[in-house]
Amino acid sequence: MWLDQPRNPNAPLAGLKVLELARVLAGPWAGQILSDLGADVIKVESPEGDGTRLWGPPWVEHEGERSAAYYHATNRGKRSVVANFKNPDDLARVRALAESADVVLENFKTGTLAKFGLDYEVLSEANPGLVYCSITGFGQTGPRAHEAGYDFVIQGMSGFMALTGEPQGQPMKMGVSISDLSCGLYSVIGIQAALAMRERTGRGQHVDMALLDCSVGLLASQALHFLTTGTNPPRMGNEHAQVSAYGVFPVADGEVVLAPANDGLFRRLLKLLGRDDLLTETRFASNEARLANRAELDALIASETSKWQMDELLADCAEDGIPAGPINAIDQVFADRQVLARGMRVDLDGIPGVRSPFTFSEAELALDRPSPRKGRDG
Repeated sequence: MWLDQPRNPNAPLAGLKVLELARVLAGPWAGQILSDLGADVIKVESPEGDGTRLWGPPWVEHEGERSAAYYHATNRGKRSVVANFKNPDDLARVRALAESADVVLENFKTGTLAKFGLDYEVLSEANPGLVYCSITGFGQTGPRAHEAGYDFVIQGMSGFMALTGEPQGQPMKMGVSISDLSCGLYSVIGIQAALAMRERTGRGQHVDMALLDCSVGLLASQALHFLTTGTNPPRMGNEHAQVSAYGVFPVADGEVVLAPANDGLFRRLLKLLGRDDLLTETRFASNEARLANRAELDALIASETSKWQMDELLADCAEDGIPAGPINAIDQVFADRQVLARGMRVDLDGIPGVRSPFTFSEAELALDRPSPRKGRDG
């Protein structure tokens, strides 16, 4: 079954065999990345199928099946087989697939797959080289290990929402399911690290990934703000806690992002805006001073940028090396000349998608087939 549809032999993970026992987002997202990198990913679905097949509209009609666009965002390049874990024959088939796999990727609640003999301890006895990645809300250990984890809840628990939104407004979730997506990305890193270690030891291992861990891991400088001061970093909307002037500013036909993140870039911006007179002002002479006078400075810059047309200001900023950009709607993103030049959109058998953002000098991605119809491969 693994070899009936060869992938691109020059893809980085060509020949890697992945069994995906995952649904919804974090697990399938990791599986799709591995598939784009050339792995043979076989997705095992229940008779009802991955629930995201029904998360529409919008809908996609393909191979005589109507499924949600959401499903197609995370399952490109895989194969699909249907298995009922309560059916002994189906269960034996899944175990056989695991015996020949390099990787098992699963996102069931902690302990669930042990009931069916599909846990790492059992599968690794027959396949000692197996890398088995579990994705859960809270991990395999700790007081919440058996609780279900959902992206929105994790965004709240991890501190993301406390950091996102206007200072006086309601805490906000991000516009994408960042906890699920980042956990999928970290899971791919963990899987590849375990595979690299297998080259040295000859043995696989269990990779325990948690949405909460991954989200806390992304707090980065905001975490260090708390860990070094003992105080919570404030919610700042579009402002930057450590840099000024840095934010969203008005132009005559919309708004732009300006990010002059050091003294040199700030001086260039003032010259471009015709406010050289501010260069000698002590209250704006250093980043620390600019932070202390942020409101006054932002108002001065806004009064100047509002006189410009967006395209003119952005073009002049680009020429002067000042970081700046538009605030694009999604249709503008996919019309952007840089996004077009990088080939981020892909179309496979009439189904559009967004490729994994890897570009190699000596390899290609395996972008050879769209998401599978449920049970297409058995």
